[in-house]
Parts: sequence; C-alpha cells; structure tokens
Amino acid sequence: MTGCAGELRIGEAAARVGVSSRTLRYYEELGLLTPSGRTPGGARRYTDDDIARLEHIRELQELMGFNLDEILAVMRIEDRLAKLRAEWQAGRTPERRAEMIEEALRHNADLRARVEAKITRLGAFLDSLDEKRERYRMAQREMDALVPSSK
Repeated sequence: MTGCAGELRIGEAAARVGVSSRTLRYYEELGLLTPSGRTPGGARRYTDDDIARLEHIRELQELMGFNLDEILAVMRIEDRLAKLRAEWQAGRTPERRAEMIEEALRHNADLRARVEAKITRLGAFLDSLDEKRERYRMAQREMDALVPSSK
C-alpha cells in the first residue's frame, strides 16, 4: 500500500499516542505493530486501525503492567481471535463453527489465565505493602510513646 491522505507519518503516529518514533520502529521489529502502508520511498504510514492497535499495546503496558514479550503473546492471541471472527462471518459449516468456538474458548482461557496471574502478582505486592504499613504504624506508635507530643 502506498501512502495516501488520512495516513500518518511515523512521527505523527508516535506523537498521537505519546511514544517516540524509535518506539514504533522497535514495536515493528518485535512484530507488535506493522504499519498499514509505506510510501514509494519506504516511509511508514499508519492508519486509524494502527493507532488503535498501538493504543491497545500501550494500555497493556500501562494498565496491565505486561512486558513486551507478554504483550506480543496477547496480541498474537487477539489476532488469531480476529481471524476466527472473520472466518465465522464469512459463513462456515456447523462442524467448522464448532471447531472455531472450541479454539476461541481455549484462547479466551489463555488470556484470562494471563490476566489472573498478573492480578495474583499485584495482590501479593499489595499484601506486602499492607504488611510494611503495619510495621511502620507499629514503629510510629513506639516512637509516640518515647517522644512526648508537642501538640
């Protein structure tokens, strides 16, 4: 695809999502994001769909705390689910649709397990913070007993 109106240059796409052009090139190198087009000279061009994918990648980083390897695995699963949806909409035999549902359920379970694992790790981190808070409060009470209040 060649560049056309409505497509963004790499710097414009990067600015829209708040990353650097270098980050977009790195995401492409990792297989996370492929620009939808290129100019005859080879310059990358990004569509609204590319920007939406980039925003999703950033959300997985920032909100979920996934690293780039985890994000790549999630994106591959989501890409496969999108292909299954397209195949479903194209109309298939009931036997094939049953297979597709089974596959989609497996992928959904995989994604859910990844999120649950992240939640478990975050819960453990919160628990450790709560334990530290209690130790700080205990130390504070001990200090309050030793140091007369100037209130």
